[in-house]
Amino acid sequence: MARASHATETPATAWLKRAGIAYTEHLYDYVDRGGTAESSRQLGVPEHEVVKTLVMQDENQRPLIVLMHGDCQVSTKALAREIGCKRIEPCSPEVAQRHSGYQVGGTSPFGTRKPLPVHVEASVLGLPRILINGGRRGYLLGLAPQVLVEALGARPVHCAQPG
Repeated sequence: MARASHATETPATAWLKRAGIAYTEHLYDYVDRGGTAESSRQLGVPEHEVVKTLVMQDENQRPLIVLMHGDCQVSTKALAREIGCKRIEPCSPEVAQRHSGYQVGGTSPFGTRKPLPVHVEASVLGLPRILINGGRRGYLLGLAPQVLVEALGARPVHCAQPG
């Protein structure tokens, strides 16, 4: 089956367009549980430059987004310490979808159903460009990492651990 060369608009791309933010589109064949390793392999980019969008919650079930290098994991203990919470844990896929409005595997930090606090691993901001989910499975957007801070108000944190 031939893959389209252009994706249809998503809440994420509509949000970026309204904000006047330039991005490039990168389509790949989504593989269930393939994650950033699969997308980086198909697109020929380092997995470290593919940023995953993770919906998590604190001890009071308040949701938040964490943006992390594809080849790293989030140290929830380090993140909780840094943002002043007792505990951080991943949301279940159903809860994550309810908060973000996106299907797991297609979650973007842009155009979420409701505004969520966004935290970004600080070292992501040092990359020349990143690929991040565009709001559907098999669809990444290329953009400058500074957009995360400037447009989303993402707070830099230090919570990466080797994947």
